Parts: sequence; C-alpha cells; structure tokens
Amino acid sequence: MTEDPRVTFSQMVALTTRLPRRGRGFWYSVAIDLLWPLVVLFVRMRMAGRTNIPREGAVLLASNHLSFADPVTLTAFALASGRVPRYLAKASLWKAPVIGWVMSSGRHIPVERQSVRAGQALDSARTSLEAGECVIVYPEGTFTNDPDGWPMRGKNGVARLALTTRTPVVPVAQWGTRELLPPGKFLPRPWRKVSVVAGAEVDLSDLYGLEPTKAVLDEATTRIMGAVTTLLTGVRDLPHPGSR
Repeated sequence: MTEDPRVTFSQMVALTTRLPRRGRGFWYSVAIDLLWPLVVLFVRMRMAGRTNIPREGAVLLASNHLSFADPVTLTAFALASGRVPRYLAKASLWKAPVIGWVMSSGRHIPVERQSVRAGQALDSARTSLEAGECVIVYPEGTFTNDPDGWPMRGKNGVARLALTTRTPVVPVAQWGTRELLPPGKFLPRPWRKVSVVAGAEVDLSDLYGLEPTKAVLDEATTRIMGAVTTLLTGVRDLPHPGSR
C-alpha cells in the first residue's frame, strides 16, 4: 500500500458506538459484541477502501481466504464500513454448538458442499441480495493451498450470482490472518498485524444479459479473482509470482 491505513486504538474504540445493529439477530449480535473488543485490544488492524463498500443496497464482497480468523476480521471491516454482512458458509457450521445459533441468528447462508442441494445456497443468496443485503463470498471455496498465500483459482458461484442479479462485486484482500490464527491452531496469537482492503467494484457490465455459459462465468470469475489478487499485491507490497 502507498499509505499506512492503520486504525488506531482510539479510532477502533470510537467505531464501537457507530457499528450498525439493525438486522444482526440476537446471537449474531452477541458474538459481535463479544468479539469486537477482542479485535480492538489484540489485533493491529489496518483498513483501507471502506468507501468502496456502498452503505446501502445489495453488494457482494469477494475475498481471499487464509484462516479461520478471516470471518472475524472481515466482519469487523464490514461493520466499520457500515454494513452487517451475511456469509455463504459450509452447512456443517449450523450443527456446531453455539456457532450454529450464531449462523442461524445472523441469517447466514448454508452451503451443502458436494451435494445435490448445493444450488440451494445460490437461491438463498439471491433472496438476501434482493433484500438489499451485504453478502460475503470466498470464491476459492476454502483456504488457499498456495504455500505463499496467494489466491487460488475461484469457483464460479459468485460470478453466477453477480451476473444473474446484476449485483455489484467489491473485491477484498486480507493479509495477516494466517499469522493471527495459523491453520491447525485454536488459540489466536495477539498483536498481529492484519490488513483488510476493499477495491473498486469489478466491472462486469459487458457480461450482463449474456447467457451464463461456462465461458462467460469463467471470464467474470477471472476478473473478480484478478481484482482480489491485485489488491493483495498492494497489501503485501510484493508482485504476484506469475499466473494463478
């Protein structure tokens, strides 16, 4: 990044009273109220591009995926941007103690992976978008397996959603969450630097109205993941080592 978008402790504290609350649901709200102070106290947050996220109306946030900490820091970023996010997430989370309450309360969207019901998630996501919600998607579908943390090839679900609903897609890049909560660990490591940056809306307008063939969806997905990867090169101040 050309600037240091560090959010100071006092700024994070000040944001606490301005976080959106409407539509959070009881248990989702409890989780946010418990986790926000921990983020303020123990994570060195850097945020940039919050003005790229519209304050109202349907929007898809497409982010890279590194760690189980990603939803916490990305939720903090979305809330700081004035939006209450809904997630597409694996359906097994709804069966987990306590977490299942949070997922149901927050009106998040379960994805039945490798199931004939997997397509139902897109229908549920369309309903959320029609209601003007902010929906977060990890196009890779799982943590990146790239040893250097670069994004993998994205799946076409977010492209299909964007093109069939004509919803703006805002790319988001996160970095530092793998150090905050490494894969396989259950306790986060405090005072790690985490950067979250949102870019300008991905231009898909020339693809609207076209039949959503594989070629069209692949092109839209390539643009979305390209925008995420470009953001990440700025966050890391490191060129991407070749094609994905």
